[in-house]
Amino acid sequence: MRQMIADHMVYSKHTSPHVTAYVEADMTNMVNWRNANKVAFQKKHGEKLTFTPLFVEAVAKAVKDFPMINVSVDGRNIIVKEHINIGMATALPSGNLIVPVIKNADQLNITGLTKHVNNLADAARNGKLKADDTQGGTFTFTNVGTFGSLMGTPIINQPQVAIMAAGIIKKRPVVIETEQGDSIAIRHMMYLSMSYDHRIIDGSLGATFVTAVAKELENFKGVEF
Repeated sequence: MRQMIADHMVYSKHTSPHVTAYVEADMTNMVNWRNANKVAFQKKHGEKLTFTPLFVEAVAKAVKDFPMINVSVDGRNIIVKEHINIGMATALPSGNLIVPVIKNADQLNITGLTKHVNNLADAARNGKLKADDTQGGTFTFTNVGTFGSLMGTPIINQPQVAIMAAGIIKKRPVVIETEQGDSIAIRHMMYLSMSYDHRIIDGSLGATFVTAVAKELENFKGVEF
């Protein structure tokens, strides 16, 4: 398995000129909402509410607004995908990584996303993933913050053209702009990074897209479940 991963990574680097864009997101609203609702969510649905489905929801919304992110390359052809299938990099007990796919992620609410994320993660850890569970991804997301990383420079999952990484959420003093003037507050901050294929995605689209995901996260108001 390690050899397969190594071949895939080397092939990706050889095929795609990688560029990585970075942005930071104020996660305070989302952190506070999750802390206030995770117990009630688990009692109602029997599922642990992690940040991953909330991240996937934000990514799927942004991908819908930027269809040229949701493409693959076939020779000299760019194929724009009809469906938004988000792959989530998942660590196996062996230490290797696998990427199960949440199909039609943009059509799922937070409850549906949570069930899909948890079921796929459990199947991966227990060696019960089916072949179809790792097929058909159009964009990949990885949460390197789970392992304590501040940020990452992920390698594109071919034949996709972009992959996003979320770093650890940390409390930091941040300048807040208000009508009364600037102030310093303690906020939950997180770095987002996205590596993209510069053959297909230029700097303008890459930076605009990763900023759009950050805005989705920052503007999170909570959801019904």
